[in-house]
Amino acid sequence: MESSSVVHDLTPLVEPAKKVYVLDTNVLLHDPTAVTAFNEHHIVIPMTVLEELDHIKDRRDKTVSREARIAINMIDKIVDSASPQAIQEGVGIPSADAQGSRGTLAIFPDQLINDDSDVPYLDGTQDQANDNRIINVALKLQAENEGAFVCLVTKDINMRIKAKGSGLLHVEDYRRDRVLDDIDLLCKGYQHIEGDFWAGIEEVDTIREDNITLHRVPRNAVTDAYPNMFLHDDQDFLAFVHRIDADYLYLRCDSRDNLMNRKFWGLSPRNLEQAMAMSLIGNSEVDMTVMTGPAGSGKTLIALAYGLHAILEEGRYSKLIVARSTPPIAEDIGFLPGTEEEKMAPWLAAFDDNLEILHGSDESCTGSIDYVKERANIQFKSLNFMRGRSFNNAYIIIDEAQGLTQFQLKSVISRVGEDSKIVVLGNLAQIDNKYISPLTSGLTYLVERSKGYDHAGIMHVNGIVRSRLAAFAEENL
Repeated sequence: MESSSVVHDLTPLVEPAKKVYVLDTNVLLHDPTAVTAFNEHHIVIPMTVLEELDHIKDRRDKTVSREARIAINMIDKIVDSASPQAIQEGVGIPSADAQGSRGTLAIFPDQLINDDSDVPYLDGTQDQANDNRIINVALKLQAENEGAFVCLVTKDINMRIKAKGSGLLHVEDYRRDRVLDDIDLLCKGYQHIEGDFWAGIEEVDTIREDNITLHRVPRNAVTDAYPNMFLHDDQDFLAFVHRIDADYLYLRCDSRDNLMNRKFWGLSPRNLEQAMAMSLIGNSEVDMTVMTGPAGSGKTLIALAYGLHAILEEGRYSKLIVARSTPPIAEDIGFLPGTEEEKMAPWLAAFDDNLEILHGSDESCTGSIDYVKERANIQFKSLNFMRGRSFNNAYIIIDEAQGLTQFQLKSVISRVGEDSKIVVLGNLAQIDNKYISPLTSGLTYLVERSKGYDHAGIMHVNGIVRSRLAAFAEENL
């Protein structure tokens, strides 16, 4: 294999401090900028990965095809002016930091690998061929560069098991998108303080701003405080963090009775967390509210009730847009007759269920729901078709966001226009994307990255309010 000897005589591999990472296709789809995530180390992209990206970029599924095109364009920018030999040996990756370390990127022609007695070799059925070819690249690099750190990076759990079972010493999940070490550390939007909050405060000033009375306390009085969060203790203390500066927290005190008596479109809270969520979502200074929590905790009902209230009673927005990711739509039924709303109906039945809850006591429930849908200008959208559009003067609900990647959520939120509010809903216990975990979900990323933003609010709504049977199932089944 004369040609392969040139391919694998990689100078960067002999540098002790430099590691070699072989990237799987799903890594580049998960994060199209992944080639910039490995600092000074050497990245190898098998030709099979480029072939898969080329196939995916033309799919009708706009979500994944767009990410494939972005990944291809990024690779092209790096290797565009390099010679074939340089591309096989490694081309320098531009560093965002002029002082930072610079890694290298190489393309590996894995079609040249065959059954070599000196190197482990995976064969298999046609549906396994691409995965096996990518694993073979890592195995060959490991065999030909003794002592070097050669690692396969893939989001596919089964592929990681196969690679380890084939003798590859280093196999990893892609961890750049992991914003937390433990999902229990995810902020909830509120903090419970044991005992009496004021007993631990040594100094407090009361000031008046914009007709609001605020209590100014030292910033270190509350650990991990951020704007728009709630504080409550074992007594009657309940406060909202109005703003934060370098030295102080500015608290707006409230009462539990006041929060519990709030109503949107006839909906009242059943517990304190729902009450705090309703207060947060109704805050005109909060442009984005992220609500997490288990199924049946009332997230969708609260979001929908406020949307109807804000549009039909306050006249604050001109339309209500409900969207969620529905991958099968683009590929399976996208070409069939019917409006987008009709195609979205099976995936958004939960909103019809919640409309029935809000209007169940009406004399004509069906008539009321149809009337509200028309008056509130409720539109059902697929996230796959929202990119490239801007939504002005709209109230937007993104449902089932736990299955979205960081890149996908960023693309959607960047579409929010002037005078609009967005509410993002999700349950991290119900992720059905095989490449996403609670630690890498775009929802987790959004919560952690937006919690310090003055115009964003976070709320974890706990407590099952559907039925005692639903509560039992959530906790025990």
